[in-house]
Order: sequence, then structure tokens, then C-alpha cells
Amino acid sequence: MAQKFYVDSERPNALITGASRGIGRAIAEALAADGYDLILTCRNSIGELESYASSLEEKYGISVCAERVDMSSPSDVRELFEGITDLDVLVNNAGISYIGLLQDMTDEEWNDVIGTNLSSAFYTCRQAIPLMLKKHSGRILNISSVWGNVGASLETAYSASKGGMNAFTRALSKELAPSSIAVNAIACGVIDTDMNSAFSEEDMEALRKEIPADRIGKPEEVAGLASLLLKAPLYMTGQVITLDGGWT
Repeated sequence: MAQKFYVDSERPNALITGASRGIGRAIAEALAADGYDLILTCRNSIGELESYASSLEEKYGISVCAERVDMSSPSDVRELFEGITDLDVLVNNAGISYIGLLQDMTDEEWNDVIGTNLSSAFYTCRQAIPLMLKKHSGRILNISSVWGNVGASLETAYSASKGGMNAFTRALSKELAPSSIAVNAIACGVIDTDMNSAFSEEDMEALRKEIPADRIGKPEEVAGLASLLLKAPLYMTGQVITLDGGWT
């Protein structure tokens, strides 16, 4: 039986996927500060996410629900939405990476990357859109990557998933614009998250030197941009905004 999530009609509400750490965690903090009630998901770190949810509730006086959901599973996402009766904002942030040669990648690894990074956005949007159509309003924000624009060696699956996310964003925005639902994306550059743990200090330093801003981005900067985009006029839709310190 799906949990029924409390919705306060006085506050907007948002679903953020992949919110236990990194960019998703930072976006949760930013939207909590903006006065949103939140539904946060993770695939594995539910204890950590529940603790974070409680801290946000205490700090900001909002309602926060933490749920373990495999966003690559359509049945998991469908069950999650059985408990959601109203939704103002959907942030598709859940994502994983794979570093290695394409010919060494297994079917399971490919499907996991595409399922978590791209198919998950289809599953969530399919469920969220009817809720937004009822109100003739809503915002969908997809967290993407500059590799979706230019591609990255040894990250073919990840690049393909993010390129698909960018096209998904632009196409869906055209479907939903007549219904006052904005769909945008942030294409992140190198951001200081656990996803970079596969790289050595030397690799990260080499990356830093390529970035005109001369530093790695912070999750809080992505969250700040997310907050701004969710306040932008609805006429701003179908945009993939690059946040990369001038790198690409």
C-alpha cells in the first residue's frame, strides 16, 4: 500500500528524485528554504535520507517525506505516485555514471544507466503530468550534464542518457507549454559530488585546469540555479541551461 503524502494547501510541493546526497540534497535544501513541502527519494541510502528529511522539517517548518524508490523501475514509480494527489514541481535528479570502455560494458550496466538517468524521467513525468494538468500549472526541472551536449570518452552510456534527457526536455516542453507547465533542464559541468569518486586527484586537477572559472562547481550552485528557474516566468520553457564555469 502506497503511503499517502500530506499536502498543505498553503505551501507549494515538490518531488525531488535522488535526493540523499550531492545535487539532489542541495536542491532539497534550497526548495525547503523557499517554503516547499517535499517528497524526496533515494535508491539505497534511506536512513541517511530520513535523517536529512527530519532536519529540514525542523529547520524550515515544512513537511518532508523520504522514500526508497528505484527510479528505473516503472512499478516503483507508479507505486510512489499512488500516494501523491497534488504536485507543483518535479525535479528529475536521480542519476548514476559508468566509467569505462563501451565494449566492456554489460547489458545490465547499460540498462541501469539508461534506466536511472533517462527512463526514470519518462516514468515520473508520465505520472506527474496528469496532476499538473488538473491545475493547469506546474514545473518540471531535469538535471542533465554538459556530456549530453558534447559527449565524453569512457562515458558513452552516461552521455547518451543525458543527451536523451536534453532532447526529452525540449520535446516535452512543446507538449506542455499550452497547459502552463514549464519544462527546463540544467546541464551541469564538473560538480563536487560523489559521482567524481572514480577519478583520481590528478584527474580532477587536470579537469580544474581546463575550466575557465578555475574551480570545480558546488552542488549549492546548481541548487541556486534550480531555485531561480522555478521562479522564472512560465514563458521560459524548453531550455537546457549550461552551468559549467565557462568550460564548454
